[in-house]
This record gives sequence, structure tokens and C-alpha cells, in this order.
Amino acid sequence: LLKSVTRHSWTSSGRQESVAEHSWRLAVMAIVLEEEFPQVDIKKVIEMVIIHDFGEVYDGDFPTFQKQPSNKAKIEERAVRKLVEPLAPNVQNKIIKLSNEFHEYKTPEAKLARALDKLEVLIQHNEADLSTWVSKEYTYNLTCSRKYMGFHKFIKKFREIIDKQTREKVAEEKK
Repeated sequence: LLKSVTRHSWTSSGRQESVAEHSWRLAVMAIVLEEEFPQVDIKKVIEMVIIHDFGEVYDGDFPTFQKQPSNKAKIEERAVRKLVEPLAPNVQNKIIKLSNEFHEYKTPEAKLARALDKLEVLIQHNEADLSTWVSKEYTYNLTCSRKYMGFHKFIKKFREIIDKQTREKVAEEKK
């Protein structure tokens, strides 16, 4: 289902990214960065990032720069429960628990998963043509999601590199 749900982000080939593509890249990022986070259960992070957007399967992606529905958390929680309904109870419980842990943002795994989620969006924007950006994104992409970056020095540095790439991309357009 998530392969056909599109996100606000566009790919470098000029089409909208799917939620499944976003989640897949997050899983790859977690695998690649495992050595930077020896204290974190990377298998759990991978599971978390794969299911973290299950709540978007029925109502779609809500870009962060747009006003969010006041009941977004409830909408997504209901969607996750509906999506896992046909699964065995133990699998339902595992997915719901992972989803809740991601959204509660308390464990090291949830913090890494959330940071990667936010960073991947910025990377994807930087890979896409600027014609796919809305005007807000020129400044928003440099300020958004900072609250998720402070828990680890590697994540802070990763964000700095992405911000530099964003500034360079925007500056290049102005030439």
C-alpha cells in the first residue's frame, strides 16, 4: 500500500517519492550508520523506520511545513491499527509497540529513527530539482526539525553537512 502513497518530496528523476521509498532509504541509512551508534539496537531502528509511516496509508503524507490536523496522532494510530488488523496478534502488538515507541521519542532507538526520518527528507529535497520546492522550503529546510538533532554529535554533524548542501543548492539557483 505504501508504494502508491506519495509524499511531498520529489525524486531526482522528477516524480513524487512514495512513502515506501522514503522508508526503504531510512532502513538503508540505519544499516550504513550502525557503527556510529554502537549503543543502539539497529535492528529495532530498522523495524521502526520501516513501519513509522504506516499511519499515512489511508490519509497520506502531511508535509511538516503545512498546518497539521490537531488529531493527526489519533488519525495515524487508527490507521496503524486498521492496517495490522489482519495480522497475527503478536505481529499486531509488535508493530503497534514500535509505532508508539517511535512517536513517543524516548528511547535511543526512537531518537535515532526520528532524526534519520527528518534528515532523509532534507537529503531527498537536496537531490530534487529546485523547481519542485515550494517557496517556504528555501528557508524552512534550514530551520526545521532541529529539536531532533541534538541527541548525538554525529547527527548534529550530519545535519550541518546537509544544511551546507542546501545553502549551496539555493545559491546555485540564484547565479
